[in-house]
Parts: sequence; structure tokens; C-alpha cells
Amino acid sequence: MKGILFAIIGGLFITLQGVANAQIGTEIGTWQAATVTQFTGFVAALFLMMLFRDKTWRHYRKVKPLYLTAGSFAAIIIFSNITAIHEIGVTLTIASVLIAQLAIAFFTDIFGWFSVAKQRMQLPQFVGIAMMVAGVLILSF
Repeated sequence: MKGILFAIIGGLFITLQGVANAQIGTEIGTWQAATVTQFTGFVAALFLMMLFRDKTWRHYRKVKPLYLTAGSFAAIIIFSNITAIHEIGVTLTIASVLIAQLAIAFFTDIFGWFSVAKQRMQLPQFVGIAMMVAGVLILSF
């Protein structure tokens, strides 16, 4: 239950961040909005790490270098979301983002990418994804 709650909170904030970034991007530019968002996110995360006195960050040398680049993905995410919201609106953007997230998660589970334990997918999972894609197509008309 706790995991679902955090997933819902994360989903809410992803959407709110996308809308706020689109507004910032309108005022100062898309890459500038990404920069501001990345910086404020860094400051907030640093503050929370210090507040909770979490010293496990010192173990970063144990993390594979490829995984340490994951933060840079956020610049692409922010730029893409801002551009998409300006082009197709919030609802269709978020629906499309969810499909893309689900697709990459699906393949990550199937193939065990990034050292994730492989999961077996069955017909219900394929039907669920197809229904979500159909929903996005319906939203776009």
C-alpha cells in the first residue's frame, strides 16, 4: 500500500511539474526552464538529504558509472514534456508519457535490464497495454 501511495504522489507531482515547467518555458525558454527545474530539484534534494542526515550518499563509488548518468535524463524529460504540453496539451502529453513509461518498464521487466529481476508477462499484461494505447488514441481525436 505504501508503494502505491508514493507512486500516486509521484504521478501527481510529475504532472504538476510538467505544467509548471511549460509555463516557465513560455516565459524564459525551454532549456532555461529545464535548467531552473534541475537546479531547484538539486537544492531540494540536498536540503532533504541534510535534514534527514542520510550519509549513504558516500557509497556512490559502488554505483555503476552508467547509473550515475541517470540524473541527466531529467533534462531530456523536462524539455520533452514542455515541448509536448505546448504542442498537444497536458492530458495527451501525460497519457503518452504514461504509455512510454509503461512500455520501457515492460521491456525492463521482460529482459531484466539494469539488473532488475526478470518478470514473466502474460496475456493480461499485453491486453492492458493495448487498452492504454487505445485510450491514448481515443484521447487524441
